[in-house]
Order: sequence, then C-alpha cells, then structure tokens
Amino acid sequence: MKNFNILITGGFGLLGQALTNLLNERNFNVIILDKNKPALKRVNLNKKRNRVIIGNFLDKKILLTIFKKYKIKAVFHLGATTQVNEALNFPASSYENNINGTINILETIRVLNKKTIFLFASSDKAYGECKTKYKENNNMKAIFPYDLSKMSSDLICQSYSRIYNLKVGILRCGNLYGRADFNMNRIIPDIMRSVIKNKAIVLRSNGKMKRDYLHADDAANAYFLLMKFMMRNKKKNLKIYNVGSKTNFAVINLVKKVLFYCKKKNYKIIIKNRAKNELNFQKLDFSKIKKELNWSQKISFTDGLRDTISWYFKNKNIIKKL
Repeated sequence: MKNFNILITGGFGLLGQALTNLLNERNFNVIILDKNKPALKRVNLNKKRNRVIIGNFLDKKILLTIFKKYKIKAVFHLGATTQVNEALNFPASSYENNINGTINILETIRVLNKKTIFLFASSDKAYGECKTKYKENNNMKAIFPYDLSKMSSDLICQSYSRIYNLKVGILRCGNLYGRADFNMNRIIPDIMRSVIKNKAIVLRSNGKMKRDYLHADDAANAYFLLMKFMMRNKKKNLKIYNVGSKTNFAVINLVKKVLFYCKKKNYKIIIKNRAKNELNFQKLDFSKIKKELNWSQKISFTDGLRDTISWYFKNKNIIKKL
C-alpha cells in the first residue's frame, strides 16, 4: 500500500518470512530489522521488494532512525529470544532482549507518533501452566524465564496502550511450523535435520508434553487481520487474541507423524527426559479471534506438515550445514 511503511523486527524468522511475503502480496512497503546477517542469504524472501536493515532493536538510535526515515505506520514486533532452553541458560540476556527490546519500540512510538500501530508477538507460554484451555482473560502465571519474559512484555504492552493511548494488538500463538524454518532448536526442524543426516532423533523431554501446532502462514494471516482491524477502528486501542490450532499433539506423537510422512520406519528415538522446567499441557481457546476477526485455520496439519517436510528435503544441502 502506497505510503504505508511497516516495520517487522525478526523478519528473518519463520513467522517474519511468512508475514513479509503476505504483506508483499498486499502491496505494503516492508522494512525488516534483524540482527542475524548470515540468515539473509538463506531466508525465503523477495529481497528486491523489501528494505533490509541489519541491526538490533536494543539500539535506540537505530529505531529512531528507522521510524523517522521511513515514517513507520505499523510495527510487527516478532524479534525475541524464542527458545525455552536458551532463556533457562541465559536468563539475564533473554530478559534484556525480550522485555527491554519491547520497551524500546514502545518508547519510540510514544515519543514520535502515538498513532503508529504496534503488534506484539506474545506467546501461549505467557499464561504459565493451565489445566484447561487458555482464554484471553485468564490470569497469567508464568515462572520460567522465557515464559516470564513474554508475560512481562505482554503486560507492559497493555500498560502502554492504556496509559499512553497507544494502538496495541497482542497475539498469543501456539507452536508454529512451516517451510524455511532454520531455527534448529524447534522440534520439527530438529527432527528433519536428524532425518536428513540419518542420525537418531533426540528428545529433551519425556515426549508427553502437549502443544498446539499452527502453520506460520495461518499465524501471519491473524497478524494481518488484526492490523487491518486496528487501521479501520480508530477508537480501539488494545486488542488481545489467542491464535491456536485444531491440532494438539504430544511431542512423541508429533515425531511419529513426521517420521510417517518421511517414510521412515523403526527410526531410532532417544528420550532424554531432561526438560523439567517446561509446561506439560498447553491448549489455546481461539474462539474470540474467529468471532471478531473472522480468522480461521486454513492449512490442515497434514497438508502443512507434508509441505514442510517436502521443503526440507528439497533444501537438504542447506540443512546439512546447520
């Protein structure tokens, strides 16, 4: 869309790529901010249609320069420390990245232009442990570093919206998957790397933890619909939605499904059972976003998983190097 510049932080990630491609299809101008320069060579983006800035959102000067130069109208803040184990091992840097990075962008908007739409990638893990489906009005009880960093950032976003009248949208997604995911710490990329290298699959958990699995393109569509809603509705300053999936599997069942579509029988799986600091059950109630934004899960898990597996095999030479 002419004169509507959108900033995406973490644009080289799985969701960042899916969202950038969707926005390109809708003719929006996209500016990508990502610190992972090596990833630029392998990400699935139309590089000619987007402006890429290698930098860190912890750098306030970079943010000010980007906002002033491009007159940013909307921000999708996807960049973060995303891995549970990394946050467990390096809590201080994870809090710095996830919480202070979010504050930096909110402050930039507060100072420069309060009409800028801010869309924040929260997480189902922000809720902490629940025994039933998560609803948007559940109290959040996160305690582990990654979960707490997302919960804290989520609440800070709500505070900025209510106190400073910023236009803030918050989406709490389940586990995402899809093609061109190079984060080998995520379950499906890790399985595919093991299969491609003909190595045993190693699970850090007991395999019984249950999660929602949602294709990145469906998640990107939720972000896009929320942005459009906030563009139209001038009086709605804060909206919060769960973005879940019809699909909810135990990790071990997910592994078996991947192996089935890879046509691998009797494949070696090693269960370490070391993930003591992770949530056992997560399931999002996403009826609110279906009702209010008419969002729906369009990609079935079977179709999405088959497409994802096919992509990894087609790009196995890249995966072998990771």
